[in-house]
Amino acid sequence: MYRDYSLSQVLVKDDHCVNALNKDVAYLLSLEEDRLLAGFYENAGLAPKKMRYAGWESSLIGGHTMGHYLTAAAQGYANAGATGEQKVQLFNKISTIVLGLLECQENSKGKPGFVFGATVSDIENVELQFDLVEQGKTDIFKESWVPWYTMHKILDGLVNVYKLTGFMPALIVASGIGDWTYERVSKWSEEIHRTVLSIEYGGMNDALYELYKLTQKEEHLKAAHMFDEEELFKKVYSGEKNVLNNQHANTTIPKFLGALNRYLTVGDETYLEYVKAFWTMVVERHTYATGGNSEWEHFGEDYILDKERTNCNNETCNTYNMLKMTRKLFMITGDKKYADYYENTFINAILSSQNPETGMCMYFQPMATGYFKVYGRPFDKFWCCVGSGMENFTKLGSSIYFKDDDAIIVNLFLSSEVTDGELGIKLIQEANLPASDMVKFTVRLLNGETSKKAKIMVRTPDWCDDPIFGVEGKTVTMKKEYFVAEGEWRDGESFGIKLPCHVQALGLPDKDNVFAFKYGPVLLSANLGSENMVEGSTGVDVTIPAEKLEISEEIKVNNGDVKGFIENINDHLLKDPYSLEFTLTGTDREMTFGPHYKKYNERYGIYWYFVD
Repeated sequence: MYRDYSLSQVLVKDDHCVNALNKDVAYLLSLEEDRLLAGFYENAGLAPKKMRYAGWESSLIGGHTMGHYLTAAAQGYANAGATGEQKVQLFNKISTIVLGLLECQENSKGKPGFVFGATVSDIENVELQFDLVEQGKTDIFKESWVPWYTMHKILDGLVNVYKLTGFMPALIVASGIGDWTYERVSKWSEEIHRTVLSIEYGGMNDALYELYKLTQKEEHLKAAHMFDEEELFKKVYSGEKNVLNNQHANTTIPKFLGALNRYLTVGDETYLEYVKAFWTMVVERHTYATGGNSEWEHFGEDYILDKERTNCNNETCNTYNMLKMTRKLFMITGDKKYADYYENTFINAILSSQNPETGMCMYFQPMATGYFKVYGRPFDKFWCCVGSGMENFTKLGSSIYFKDDDAIIVNLFLSSEVTDGELGIKLIQEANLPASDMVKFTVRLLNGETSKKAKIMVRTPDWCDDPIFGVEGKTVTMKKEYFVAEGEWRDGESFGIKLPCHVQALGLPDKDNVFAFKYGPVLLSANLGSENMVEGSTGVDVTIPAEKLEISEEIKVNNGDVKGFIENINDHLLKDPYSLEFTLTGTDREMTFGPHYKKYNERYGIYWYFVD
């Protein structure tokens, strides 16, 4: 099994990613600890020091942001790209919040270990939401709004704080939540158990398995098992047609993250097979060119994607969770298909989800042509995707490199450097894909050494047909579609990989004449201007683009047929020699395309219908 590098070992230098981290850290530092803690004090019967934040934080799902915040801030604290001053500020906020949660837990008006931050319906029964879920009462305004989902975020945040900062009070609070969880779930009847698992509970199993690894308390392991939905796992594993149809995507994906952690925790191979089957089903049957999935938060029928392109596709939380799963599957299996999916989705869905000027993130990413990206606001929305968005941009270096016993593995092509103290090597990468197709690596040796024996493995990406690996004086082999360079490395020695980029057409399974385009790893979308970009809302105060641009989505090929046109798309979608702008030619109208992930204040079109 491959291992990962810590965030402190990887310094990301890519300009876009550096800006993304800085904007995210600035946002985290702008949030006030006392306002995030307000709901927790209310639930503990203590006087809040400040008012709650508005939006979702002033509702029955209040407190979920706290968990995301703790994870994001702990990642920022561990991140090699954060300044010393930022690290001090982040740790001060983390410690203030955790000690506040510990105070709330010690004064809990619920059973021992209980801490919660939602609006209080009954101060005499602060666990009311959990009681009502057991009765199947789920009116999100009057009864309960996924309290186990919220508890998962809180528990996960505390566990991550302890793992990334070593701050012991975080583990104390987390262990108390684990004890409280066991006491509740161990009393469930079979009927109550089934009822609770039918309502979104986030990745409670995932977080509890992670907690068990730290505490080794059998109660925490037993509690984790109670959230393993084996009936669903088996149905997916069977490959049953349309098994995910109408399933809430961000309810379902974390369940399989928990199944994967069960495998990692207790070694149950069956659960690994469940997750591999689920991943394949989602990627093959439900995924768009961005790597994202879903329409209005739900999976549709198998292979029905064109029909479901709207202004509410690709919930960002789904993408966040799919990448967590993909990362672990790669580490377990070493299968390059997971690295290929990760790269595509990281660039075209995650990097695409943040406004580079404000640092705010999206809820949905429309796949219907003629819409635009819409972002949250800093202090009065607090959607689930605001929370996962906080996390996304303080961990951008987490999956660029991995390691084997004697090898550094390069998975993503981003300017960065990784320091491997065990091997005594710092590997520096200079990349600017797809503007330049050459990626350069420089080996620096630590501790004053002049030579060192090691392996360096470099992925051959699925979008490049003819990669060229150049290194002198080393044995070069191929392993699992990776170039492997092995031998004695001298300090300052350089090598490179040339990754020629070309335009690739990507279709959809339910319409044979609809296409999107990628150039190398980067998805392209047509520039459609910024006229009348009016916002609307859906669900509970979720902002979306309200009106679609009135434009024909049909493009007529001037000569020949669509099949021949698409087969020779590199002759028709022509790159500007000085930029990443592309002009579509040979059709009834000229259109300009550019990198989709860099668009944030204009309308776009990813998919287009081509006709003879």
